[in-house]
Amino acid sequence: MAFDLSSITTGFGIRPPRIFLLGIEKIGKSEFAAGSNNPCFIPIFGEEGLDDIRDENGLPIELPQFPPSRDLNDVRSALQTLLNGGHDRQTAVVDSVSTLEPLIWEQVCRDDGVNDIEKAGGGGGGYGKGYTASLKYWREITNFLDALRSHQNMASIVIGHVTVKTFNNPEGPDYDHYVADINQKAAGLLCKWADAILFCNSETLVETKDAGFNKKIGKGIDITEGQRFVFTQKMPAHPGGGRGVYGRLPYKIPLFWSHYQAAIQAAATQV
Repeated sequence: MAFDLSSITTGFGIRPPRIFLLGIEKIGKSEFAAGSNNPCFIPIFGEEGLDDIRDENGLPIELPQFPPSRDLNDVRSALQTLLNGGHDRQTAVVDSVSTLEPLIWEQVCRDDGVNDIEKAGGGGGGYGKGYTASLKYWREITNFLDALRSHQNMASIVIGHVTVKTFNNPEGPDYDHYVADINQKAAGLLCKWADAILFCNSETLVETKDAGFNKKIGKGIDITEGQRFVFTQKMPAHPGGGRGVYGRLPYKIPLFWSHYQAAIQAAATQV
């Protein structure tokens, strides 16, 4: 019998997971999510990653998906449709938060009668008020996903892109690391909500060369010949982490859903 995330809810007492799936461009985030158990995608207008999704054997996947959402009400409608039931879908996939964020900002601006998120939030805006005001709509999305888990026994995967930022390290030298490319208040909310934070990338080695004038140049070298991985634990260079069984996974897993499921099964049966 094939093991999947819907069955471990009963077999191991684990509820369907809420996954925040981050990764670099074109690494295969949507393809990874497409391998999940009976997925249904909620694409946000601007994401073009679902045109040619293939499975681990390179075969095309017929992927159930809603029409691309062009405003927040479209997203609500898609989530409510899944919540109403009458379907066999077991995983809701929001693709992606990077394109969802502008729709949320548009709603916040409409609420306040302004045309710029920096002016939203009351009192003329400023001081990050607009970004704070947007959190109620991010919570609305996560509440929908929580309801899908409670009432339809559905897992959730929320996909996001990343950008590189410098971390001002109070205990040592500063360093660059990957972070979600949305406002960090929203990213923090999603990280707290998620049962598993996953980061997708290839594995690289940084080779440094002396550029003179006390400067060094770093060059990333792919040391795995194009292999892609999902990293499950937080490191200085990238996000990650999990609670419960999702915090006991190997650090590095090949970027295929079947490998991820197998790792969960192994962790869930550990004594």
